[in-house]
Amino acid sequence: MADLRIGIDVGGTNTDAVVLGADGQVIAKAKRPTTPDVTEGLRAALDAVLGELEGGWERIGRVMLGTTHATNAILERRNLGRVAVLRLGAPATTSVPPLSGWPDDLREAVSAGEAIVPGGHYVDGREIAPPGLDAVRRFLDGVEADAVAVTSVFSPAGGEHERLVEELVKAEYGLPVSVSHEIGSLGLLERENATVLNAALYGVAAHVTEALVTALAERGLGARPYLAQNDGTLMTLEHAARLPVSTIGSGPANSLRGAAYLSGVSDAIVVDVGGTSTDLGVLAGGFPRESAAAVEIGGVLTNFRMPDILAIALGGGTVVRDGGIGPDSVGYRIVREALVFGGATVTMTDAAVAAGRSPRGVTGWRERLEAAAKADMSERMEDILERAVAIADERVIDAVDRMALGRIDRPLVAVGGGAFLLPDVIPGASRVIRPEHAEVANAVGAAIALASGRVDTILPAGDSRSEAIERAKEEAAARAVAAGADPSGVEIVDLLEVPLSYLSQPAVRVHVKAAGPLAR
Repeated sequence: MADLRIGIDVGGTNTDAVVLGADGQVIAKAKRPTTPDVTEGLRAALDAVLGELEGGWERIGRVMLGTTHATNAILERRNLGRVAVLRLGAPATTSVPPLSGWPDDLREAVSAGEAIVPGGHYVDGREIAPPGLDAVRRFLDGVEADAVAVTSVFSPAGGEHERLVEELVKAEYGLPVSVSHEIGSLGLLERENATVLNAALYGVAAHVTEALVTALAERGLGARPYLAQNDGTLMTLEHAARLPVSTIGSGPANSLRGAAYLSGVSDAIVVDVGGTSTDLGVLAGGFPRESAAAVEIGGVLTNFRMPDILAIALGGGTVVRDGGIGPDSVGYRIVREALVFGGATVTMTDAAVAAGRSPRGVTGWRERLEAAAKADMSERMEDILERAVAIADERVIDAVDRMALGRIDRPLVAVGGGAFLLPDVIPGASRVIRPEHAEVANAVGAAIALASGRVDTILPAGDSRSEAIERAKEEAAARAVAAGADPSGVEIVDLLEVPLSYLSQPAVRVHVKAAGPLAR
């Protein structure tokens, strides 16, 4: 019986993996350094947990992966595809061309050309102009691209024009197409940016899925693979191949979901301390609180749904100096370079150990710290380590205060491999919870995730409003099923209506999210 699940999360410092049993308990876990080619770290972590199982691999039914491949590709301008950028919005939107505000190096790496052609809608659903399909052909005949990104004005309220162009491009040019109504919400430029990034990531997505499928096949695993997305839920590889930009932000989302699962707390502040950075987020009903603002990725503003995350440059590998800490970190090299591991670099792990903080069940770190720093364990060195802990605590307290938004009744759940750096009392939190298996909460979050779908649109506020909302719910549920959910278990988990009073005809903006357990 295939009743076991494997969750894998690729972080900046470590790649974590867990095996969950049929009862949801962690029965194996492992941490391995993330490699420059993150795929090798993935394989190492997978092998480590499989080794702990000592057989019974046929019981593994699903493997869930949260990965930084897409994020790294954008940040490093590496392995990105060339995209033909089409906007359906002439003559209304010609004053601000596509990719305005993009960093020059990213635009040069991604853009195969941009064009604004007739098409799009007004906010009330009326056409700005019929879609200019002949103009689309003339543009595509003159560019060489790996994919096409299509954005139409107010397409979340009506995606017909985007679908017509998508059909044309696939039939006549054979190129993959990224359409904005599947990706972003209202806000033309930000939605367009997200759509272009999505198209640029098709090759990266193919590499990730191939690597995961190959790794499972090499080990004789018949498990169904899934990828984690940025709202703490999962999608099939087929869905991920179409929407790879959805994997950006999956790491913090996994940590939040894993923290909720391990602690049993559904409303809390979560602090995930890694080797390079600390991510803070808020749980609301067991899911990540989503950001209300546009999210910047690689210097580009986007508006697809992302968890509300505050990242600070503090981790177990953060370098300590006389007078301050970081922002640089030894990252995955911590097991070689930190004093507690016999290295020669003073890190926040060393400072925490000197302050009497270390992971539960770990012994010998204090002795190794003293031995490694014996030549310089003067009062000055002690002062440096003590000051480092004080600075780190101040940064965490300030970050918690910013995320709490004035509420002090929430508990704080400390997770991540560097969670031992945190003090036991943090102002702004009612208490600090350190759950078992906290060091692999991100991998646990991937393993327990649901599949989801969402719709963000504008609907009339008149007598037809109720029927339109029901259709939006049905579409969100259908998208959840397409992402891998069991149709019989899909539920509407979020419904938000915002009246739009500035329109000539009353309307509401509706956001619907559906989620459900994975299909067998």
